[in-house]
Amino acid sequence: MLGASLRRLREQKGLSREAAGFHIRASESKISRMELGRVGFKTRDVEDLLTLYGVVDDAERRGLLEMVREANTPGWWHKYGDVLPSWFTTYIGLEEAASVIRTYEVQFIPGLLQTASYARTVIELGHPEASQEEIERRVHLRMQRQERLTKKDGLRLWAVIDEAALRRPIGGPEIMREQLQHLLEVAALPNITIQVMPFKFGMHAAEGGAFSILRFPEPDLSDVVYVEQLWGALYLDKREDVDPYLTAMEQLCVESTTPGGTAELIGDLLERYR
Repeated sequence: MLGASLRRLREQKGLSREAAGFHIRASESKISRMELGRVGFKTRDVEDLLTLYGVVDDAERRGLLEMVREANTPGWWHKYGDVLPSWFTTYIGLEEAASVIRTYEVQFIPGLLQTASYARTVIELGHPEASQEEIERRVHLRMQRQERLTKKDGLRLWAVIDEAALRRPIGGPEIMREQLQHLLEVAALPNITIQVMPFKFGMHAAEGGAFSILRFPEPDLSDVVYVEQLWGALYLDKREDVDPYLTAMEQLCVESTTPGGTAELIGDLLERYR
């Protein structure tokens, strides 16, 4: 979140990343990485940038410099660094900071809603050469990420799942039965909304594929759109990039099942596995 604050201050001052980089004896790409939270922060660099950006209020400076310490403190997920690609480590940090996540998934049940058995099957498919120990570490990480959903004042999750993901038999009947039952149970939680984009709509607003929109409790921080690719991910936070995804998500929600309709559809699919 420090990176987003620095970007906002720079833009308010009308400065380019190149100019900011020159001021701290660094490159434009380093400023970009700092603003995206993909590099560690040096206190001296942040102090120099705050001066350049005209931040002279002592309380504001102290607050931002305190964020340097917090940003450089490894999160709980860093102990999984041996099985996590760096681009996904960034996502987990954003996920931990977010207050609301809206996600659209096409191929699989969203990770935050997967059972351990379903997650294990998906991870084994994606990492066929991984050891069993590595597979279990990845599963444990995914389950640990879900803990925020059941904490008081926890994460608000709004998921739109393509009907194809519900019908695709991942892991066999028993695993799918457990997974579908789990969706019915978590959908009853007050902070979770699940909708299904049914086949009957054919073409729809998100034909481009899966994406997530993360929103943060700080009102001055912009939403971040996360688009995962085969060997990396895109993180979009500029308004002109985020707005089309917000529009697509709103349209998806309009065209998808209501929560009651979701329960009915999942219940019908469950009958296939009894």
